[in-house]
Amino acid sequence: MNTLDSKKFACVLRAWQAHEKELLAFLLARTDTPHTAEDLLQEVFLKSMRQGQNFCTLQNPRAWLFKVARNALIDSARLAKPLAELPEHLEQEPADERDPVDELDACIARNLPELPAQDRHIIEACDLHNQTVRSYAQTNGLTVAAAKSRLLRARKRLRDRLICNCQVRFDEAGHVCCHVSRPPA
Repeated sequence: MNTLDSKKFACVLRAWQAHEKELLAFLLARTDTPHTAEDLLQEVFLKSMRQGQNFCTLQNPRAWLFKVARNALIDSARLAKPLAELPEHLEQEPADERDPVDELDACIARNLPELPAQDRHIIEACDLHNQTVRSYAQTNGLTVAAAKSRLLRARKRLRDRLICNCQVRFDEAGHVCCHVSRPPA
């Protein structure tokens, strides 16, 4: 670090030396392991160093450091994904089994090209490429209402083809329960 850099970070280093132990105690009291507390402490230090000269203009550096530490704790808690073990009595589903609706991909791939070009285009754009209906409407010179209507009709025609060609059946809730793929042409 040259002298210009050391002047730039002098106030950060002074505040850090004055409050580091207090910050660590604060973090240790609120985390599950000392390693987590030390990692969070390092995050606070890095954020204070990134402030550089702006840190020197703070009215209360201690309050700022504790606010950053508290925010680091909150972020850490949000990112933590607690794991719960499954009870032994639950059978594990075989990895190679897929939901019936997921099994429709081959049937859709065979039936989609048989739809009119306009239907195929909107289904591919909105359902397969995640384009919003609003964006599709703007790109294709349609009103949003017209695009929604076109998408609804295209989905119905695809659904009718799937029912006919793949013998798709639905349960009481309207979800795909099973189907038989037609042989490839």
